[in-house]
Amino acid sequence: MNAMPAAAFWQLIDQAVAAAPADNEGKEHFLMNALAAKPLEEIVAFELALRQHIIAADDYGLMAAQKIIDGYVTDDSWLYFRCWLIGQGQAVFAAALQNPDTLTAVVPGPYECDFESLLYVATAAYQRQTGKEEDDTFPRSVALSQGLDYDFMAAETQGEDWVEEDLPRMLPKLWKKFR
Repeated sequence: MNAMPAAAFWQLIDQAVAAAPADNEGKEHFLMNALAAKPLEEIVAFELALRQHIIAADDYGLMAAQKIIDGYVTDDSWLYFRCWLIGQGQAVFAAALQNPDTLTAVVPGPYECDFESLLYVATAAYQRQTGKEEDDTFPRSVALSQGLDYDFMAAETQGEDWVEEDLPRMLPKLWKKFR
């Protein structure tokens, strides 16, 4: 099975952003309802695309941005931060991949860059359609079978690692706003 084409994935995400600009719960419900109206294959394809984007955002520059914004980075907070970034829409995501300092204009404040529930919208939509409990036919299992793991078997983080002393120089706008 193939991932949802990037244009279709971002169209759904951007529609969710338009429907609920600063409300992750609203975005979650929008996406779950939109996906539940699609064929099962498209729900799985959305999960595959979501995971591809989470993996693409696994970059030390973005991790430095989260460190500045929240003051810490853990495995879970890093994953949820990347979900939040995707949940801001294609333009914000693409700009942040190129230059994480662009997040200065969109970050509401520390501890507000978390969209964990984005990880579960495809599963919830699939479950709604099938009425089944999660099994190996569900989106997450299909994605894992294709090697799209953002967790235990994830690829190495991209870019150059940093130490805390590097942060003001790396991302001066974010540093000024949050430190």
